[in-house]
Amino acid sequence: MKIAIASDHAGFVYKQRIIEYLQSLHHEVTDFGTDSVTSCDYPDFVHPAAAAVASGQYERGIVLGGSGNGEAMAANHHPGIRCALCWNEETSRLCRQHNDANMISIGERMVDSATAILIIQTWLDTDFEGGRHINRINKIDLAHNI
Repeated sequence: MKIAIASDHAGFVYKQRIIEYLQSLHHEVTDFGTDSVTSCDYPDFVHPAAAAVASGQYERGIVLGGSGNGEAMAANHHPGIRCALCWNEETSRLCRQHNDANMISIGERMVDSATAILIIQTWLDTDFEGGRHINRINKIDLAHNI
């Protein structure tokens, strides 16, 4: 799977670990930045990653920050992106099953690194249920056209 990944300074350490993890599973990962723990603005890195997923160049995307909130907000400004803020395995599972989330956001200050890996593993392994959820997804996507 082709996966875009981005972080600000507060998510940089986890981003490096997650890239290694994803590559060990033979995923093709592109790092959209940042490249250090030096303070920076997450939109500079999240927007290009989200645009790449929205365009279909990448199948999924992961964004990281201190809390993950701002990163999810920035990603969700892109039509076709459904970025869920995840803090445990259950939020990760439900965002795929019910929301067909093509991106997730994780806060490095909010979860330990083992939990972050479990969140990603669950998100990658969970399928969208479809069914009653399709109408809801269509309504989310429609909002970008308003």
